[in-house]
Amino acid sequence: MKPGVAVEFDQVVKAFGPVQVLHGVSFGLEPGRVYGLLGENGAGKSTLMKILAGYEAATGGVVRINAEPRVFTSSRDAEALGIVLIHQEFNLAEDLNVAQNIFLGHEKKKGWLLDDAAMERDAAAALAQVGLKVDPRTRVRRLIVAEKQLVEIAKAVSRHARLLIMDEPTATLTPGETERLFKLIAQLRADGVTIVYISHKLDEVERVTDEVIVMRDGRFVTRAPTAELTRHQMANLMVGRELADLYPPRDPVPADAAPAMQVRGFDVPGWAQDASFEVRPGEILGFAGLVGAGRTELFEGLLGLRPGSGSVTIAGRAVALRNPREAARHGLTYLSEDRKGKGLHVHLGLRQNLTLMALDRYATPWLKPESERTALAEAVKDYGIRTGDLDARASSLSGGNQQKLALAKVLQPRPKVVVLDEPTRGVDVGAKRDIYFLIQRLAREGLAVVVVSSELMELIGLCHRVAVMRAGRFVATLNAEHLTEEELISHATGTATSPA
Repeated sequence: MKPGVAVEFDQVVKAFGPVQVLHGVSFGLEPGRVYGLLGENGAGKSTLMKILAGYEAATGGVVRINAEPRVFTSSRDAEALGIVLIHQEFNLAEDLNVAQNIFLGHEKKKGWLLDDAAMERDAAAALAQVGLKVDPRTRVRRLIVAEKQLVEIAKAVSRHARLLIMDEPTATLTPGETERLFKLIAQLRADGVTIVYISHKLDEVERVTDEVIVMRDGRFVTRAPTAELTRHQMANLMVGRELADLYPPRDPVPADAAPAMQVRGFDVPGWAQDASFEVRPGEILGFAGLVGAGRTELFEGLLGLRPGSGSVTIAGRAVALRNPREAARHGLTYLSEDRKGKGLHVHLGLRQNLTLMALDRYATPWLKPESERTALAEAVKDYGIRTGDLDARASSLSGGNQQKLALAKVLQPRPKVVVLDEPTRGVDVGAKRDIYFLIQRLAREGLAVVVVSSELMELIGLCHRVAVMRAGRFVATLNAEHLTEEELISHATGTATSPA
């Protein structure tokens, strides 16, 4: 493999219209090293890396590649020098198959025709490298979120990158898939590849990087060898203040409260069998399990997004839910794990996104924009959504603020039960803390909250009880006093020796 790429950012500036998001950023990257690039959502990390990868143009300053000033007009220009970005939000064509996505724009040909056999063969090799066992001819829309993430990584690996930018690469991966990725990173580093690792999972940054670079508010803050910083110090540098008490104290669940929702014997064909659970007002109930355990699919079945059958009772009343709008009318709402694909219409405005699930309140008998605007102003204040413009599009918000907007949206129908699927996926530690305290506030106000999460410490820090699923079945429900990472993992993998 060719040697890695040396990069120097020299007073790089980026503005989107009147809004400046990068303010004279200067630092360098040496070949063959793994850098952890840290900062809150909105710190400018992704924008800077998009400039490096040719997706954005700098407004000012210079980017030098191997000591030569470079201005990329497209990602193709950057890829020609071996610079590849793995996007946090998937950049895949859903209607094409896996092999076609991996070679999109880089198709192999036999004469005038596409060489499908060669692309499928090489795609299979790239998939094996990242540990994904799917047929390269599978259409991407049939893949689950974690599999799409691995296709993105395989696509980058197939380009023989010399500088690889990974933006939240493990957000949806299982521990086993994450371990395989770490081995791949070690191999690429040994081959001289420069890697920029953007992640809010500070334990991963601590483990895989040589050096940490911190940005805040569009500016370079500091850099240091990873071994010289604790995770706590990293978090404090990111937010610019002491960050203590990440999780709020748990309030007791009212002992005499009747269940807000009861589910009995619920089946989602191919995903969940005989699922039974209940959640009470003021309770935070967690759902743990490996990717593919059926957690998301169970709740999609309950919401009518998938075929499902069984008994569902909300506030003591038996209901049959055929779609999410009907579920919302009965008091059940759901925040999807796929924020941009299913949670928000990112090309619409903040106001339109916020009120979409409660249009009967804002559009009877006709749409009331002023009422919507008032609701948005209240939501911005209540949920801590950072925006300088109430008329902005959702796409203009950082990941953490998009997540807060999505959460505000699913709460607009004033539900009795809210299901939050991966509520902090891809958001920084400061935004995570905001969301955790918001979840605790919802429970304190009497909502029943269900949290589906792949982050075990999140479940342990937040929840009163955690239900564990494996292969579509409930295998354990653990109370707060029994919650440990080891206990949850052992039940999720089937190695537990203690009673469920």
